[in-house]
Amino acid sequence: MSLTTGPQQSAAIPLDPTADRSAQGRFVDRMSQWPWWLLIIVFFGVLIVWNAMTSELYSAIFSRLLLGIGVTIFTTLVAYSLAIIIGLIAGLGRVSQNPIIFNIATLYVQVIRGVPILVQLLVIAFVIVPIVIDGINLLGSALAPILGGDNFLTRTKPQDVPFLTRSIIALAIAYGGFQAETFRAGIQSISKGQMEAARSLGMSYLQAMRYIILPQAIRRVLPPLGNDFIAMLKDSSLVSVLGVRDITQEARLYASASFRFLETYTSLAFLYLTMTIVLSLGVKWLENRLNSEGRAQG
Repeated sequence: MSLTTGPQQSAAIPLDPTADRSAQGRFVDRMSQWPWWLLIIVFFGVLIVWNAMTSELYSAIFSRLLLGIGVTIFTTLVAYSLAIIIGLIAGLGRVSQNPIIFNIATLYVQVIRGVPILVQLLVIAFVIVPIVIDGINLLGSALAPILGGDNFLTRTKPQDVPFLTRSIIALAIAYGGFQAETFRAGIQSISKGQMEAARSLGMSYLQAMRYIILPQAIRRVLPPLGNDFIAMLKDSSLVSVLGVRDITQEARLYASASFRFLETYTSLAFLYLTMTIVLSLGVKWLENRLNSEGRAQG
């Protein structure tokens, strides 16, 4: 009877080092696919929320900032809705065959894209609006024989236009230039053959654009429009330079009075980051849904 020694027994056991390495590789691959950036943001967000619930200082800061969040959301929604209308009109002008309409739309887009939004905000608030009010006063004077010398047109003053209204108008005009290029790209992405087919069926140019081209173009530009909405939400903080009481202005006022700059501006950044991440996830979901529907139709 033969006896096997200890070293011989261990040598007889089969070892597969590649199995451990492959398991480790799969684990590393799974770890690399996790949204670490989101986990880090959530971690710091939980810390800030915890401080808001347990610290009187953070609780006071968030209570103050929440006073302006309604103004921020209202400004963004109204200004973006107007920007969509302005951008669509300018975008149609950018693809128009009429040279006058095309050049007017191009001039508007080039000026808007070449001037910083903050400068546009100041120009519209302190230059354009007073000029428009002067024009309204002149119109009221011209209509004095009909409306009377002291009519509502002549009584209108620049002070009657709130800075919130001026801010909304400025943001709408500013983003209308960017939306115009988005709509132009969407319209030009549609095959010219579809316009020709619609015209051959007896449709006018406007009918073909309304029923054939625009529905497809708008569907294609929805994700970029969503990204522009997120950008406008962030740029709405610029209205604070006009004294509009949005969350940025509320943060500035509180920090100036309490000298708690670190806590106040950290909370402000957290609020903006939370809103933009939620909107970004919504835009991503919309883009994936449109892509899946497009593949299903294809």
